[in-house]
Amino acid sequence: MKKILITIVAIFLANMAFSQIKKEAEKLQIVEASCGQCNFGMAGNSCDLAIKINGKAYFVDGTKIDEHGDAHAKDGFCKVVKKAEVKGEIIGERFLASYFKLIEEPKTPN
Repeated sequence: MKKILITIVAIFLANMAFSQIKKEAEKLQIVEASCGQCNFGMAGNSCDLAIKINGKAYFVDGTKIDEHGDAHAKDGFCKVVKKAEVKGEIIGERFLASYFKLIEEPKTPN
């Protein structure tokens, strides 16, 4: 009986520890977002959405470059680097986004 109780407590504590790690990984972050190939110098054959976290670029899974406007427009991801709010986690060399929202830049008068 004592072994069963110790096992249950150990599983419960391990579960709590791993849930804390996941919550930390899923915090809201402000990042640079753009085309990985055009603006971040990443290798690839087409234009793909990427973000920079702490100066390191990651391709993004969970959303696509064309879901956020025409990437090749004058203000598109292939021309400019934008700010975005993201949640997700880095898995290997990619960022798996559970949330991705562009931050609107204030328009400057001409």
